[in-house]
Amino acid sequence: MGNIDVIGTLIRFALLIPAIVFHEVAHGYAALALGDNTAKDQGRLSLNPIAHIDPWGTIILPLLMTAMFGAGFGYAKPVPVNPYRFRGDRRVGMFLTGIAGPSANLVMAAVAGIVVRVVGFDSFVGTAAYLFALVNLVLLFFNLIPLPPLDGSRILPLILPESAMPAYHQWERYGFFILIGILWVVPAVFKFDPFTAYFRATVFPILTLLTGV
Repeated sequence: MGNIDVIGTLIRFALLIPAIVFHEVAHGYAALALGDNTAKDQGRLSLNPIAHIDPWGTIILPLLMTAMFGAGFGYAKPVPVNPYRFRGDRRVGMFLTGIAGPSANLVMAAVAGIVVRVVGFDSFVGTAAYLFALVNLVLLFFNLIPLPPLDGSRILPLILPESAMPAYHQWERYGFFILIGILWVVPAVFKFDPFTAYFRATVFPILTLLTGV
């Protein structure tokens, strides 16, 4: 049983890597479409995973999460974006660049769902496609959380007044620590896992909708 768990964890981790890579590349192409070629100039539009790997966010964290919860999320090195090169409103440009990553995950999940419906869940290809849809949806909804440095945080500047932006930028520095607190401290102290509740309400209904499983 232990060997099966290890193999399953490694398979889900392997499926997470392309989900993360396409997510990051989508950010870069969105920025390029808006006039910022920073990511292109730094070689970050490549689909080669090596160009995007962050040791903690791309390898260690996803492996830990997948082993602990059956599905993991992670992140790659942030794609460099220079909003001052954008055509038009910079806040809108940052929002569009940010939402491009989760949008790519939704597209991949939808394609994987079609594969499951065509070949069936019981086949190896169907099971792999189901897991690929799962990891993409987890990555999608994780990144939509409105905490810096996640993509969901790009929504807030669209609705905040200019006078609130200095405070927002100061708060950005603590977003990662707040996220870690929600991830590990809250479940340990309050015996309630907000991420599990969040994913049950978002990921799994859409997973069923896309795959029929």
